[in-house]
Amino acid sequence: MKDEVDLPARTKQFARRIIRLYCALPKNSTVAQVLGKQLLRSGTSVGANYREAFRARSKAEFIAKVGDSLKEADETLYWLELLLEEKILAANLLQPLVGEANELVAIFTAISKRAKANA
Repeated sequence: MKDEVDLPARTKQFARRIIRLYCALPKNSTVAQVLGKQLLRSGTSVGANYREAFRARSKAEFIAKVGDSLKEADETLYWLELLLEEKILAANLLQPLVGEANELVAIFTAISKRAKANA
């Protein structure tokens, strides 16, 4: 699957976009900063967990780490949705990241299902 070949670079690029978004959040808004820190943590964890999956010592560990990537991608989506719904940043700035987060959730769901079926 082409998506999986590009996934390490794609998740790192996603993390870098999340970092830049966090830096653009209003510094004088407590809500923006709290949501932003949660977003920063989860958004940068997606790729780190996927990277760990490649170093897994067993199929079960691989499945667990891919599951962690899925969980972090979905959590990132949640924080992006809150930033969007609270109008902390303009929708046109957030929508591309929301789209990417949705795609990552779909990819990790597929990888997880396939890995479990082949376990």
